[in-house]
Amino acid sequence: MNLQHNPNNTATKGASLETAKKVVLMLHGRGASAQDILSLTDYLTGDEQTAFIAPQATQSTWYPYSFMAPTEANEPGLSSALEVVGRLVARLHQEFNFAYENIFLLGFSQGACLALEYTARNPQPFGGVFGLSGGLIGPENQLPNYEGNLQHTPVFLGCSDVDPHIPKARVLESEQIFKSLGANVLTKLYKNFAHSVNDDELETVSHVLTTGSF
Repeated sequence: MNLQHNPNNTATKGASLETAKKVVLMLHGRGASAQDILSLTDYLTGDEQTAFIAPQATQSTWYPYSFMAPTEANEPGLSSALEVVGRLVARLHQEFNFAYENIFLLGFSQGACLALEYTARNPQPFGGVFGLSGGLIGPENQLPNYEGNLQHTPVFLGCSDVDPHIPKARVLESEQIFKSLGANVLTKLYKNFAHSVNDDELETVSHVLTTGSF
């Protein structure tokens, strides 16, 4: 595949990948950067043996249009972005010897959509998946039939109930799909909240990172 995004263009924070017990793969939003999403780690509480890694999208955008646009309109960016996530997960597992149960995925906005879509297409028992202001990718009433078993992976969906970019209905639809894939899903819709990350979401992420469950 001719990748639009470079899987080797990453930034890291926290414990080193060589010594960490857990790792969080973090995916930034549209117009943002790997460093931006890594800055959230300043507000997470957990043990000191967690590494954080974030890839950088070319021109700071994983795919060009809304996550609910026709899927082909978001190509080749979307497929390239999913490939980058897949290669990084494989690298963390094979090169750095993280068990899948110790790999976590976190994304905000466009990055949340990407993290959730990758997980639904590649279901396996991850440590946890955190979609902050995001949902599964595809046009209304045209999501595919995802198959597989997440084996009780904690999946957190946090979003405003009036988010201008992420319809509440898509968040709830994503919730049902992840439940059908065997995930342990927690969905929180925050009343009249902005398209942003809040303290409650960060506390939820911290709790799962520390305890392995909600």
